[in-house]
Amino acid sequence: MKRLYFLLTLILTMTTAFAQQVVTRSNVNLRSLPTTDSRVLLQIPRGTSIELSGCETDWCEIYFNGQTGYIAKQYTVSESQYRSIERKESAHPLEPVNYYTNSRGNTVQSPTHYDRPPAGATAKCRDGSYSFSQSRRGTCSHHGGVAMWLQ
Repeated sequence: MKRLYFLLTLILTMTTAFAQQVVTRSNVNLRSLPTTDSRVLLQIPRGTSIELSGCETDWCEIYFNGQTGYIAKQYTVSESQYRSIERKESAHPLEPVNYYTNSRGNTVQSPTHYDRPPAGATAKCRDGSYSFSQSRRGTCSHHGGVAMWLQ
């Protein structure tokens, strides 16, 4: 019995020791299996801090927002690397930023003009603004339509 307890303690300690805190460097799909062909359970937004454990090859099993699934490790970086990337790549709005509530009840940033493509934008509208719409229907409808999908 003591051996079993010791072995379980050792396994839990090793699992915790290998856990790694990272940040998503782009929007990342949480998938049901460790393949790009598997079902997408949800999307983890860029800049979200997550804990990786149980990584095998290029995929890691994680628990996020009540769901257990897999993400591709290549879309994560350390927190210090993420801060460095953000400083270099940050887009700056050219007008005040506003928000609206979409049909799903989520608060979403309204289309906004930026000096370069901002993180989280899903489309560039024909008037040059960037949309953060979470569905394709109605995206850029008051901005001349979609000029280009970004994701």
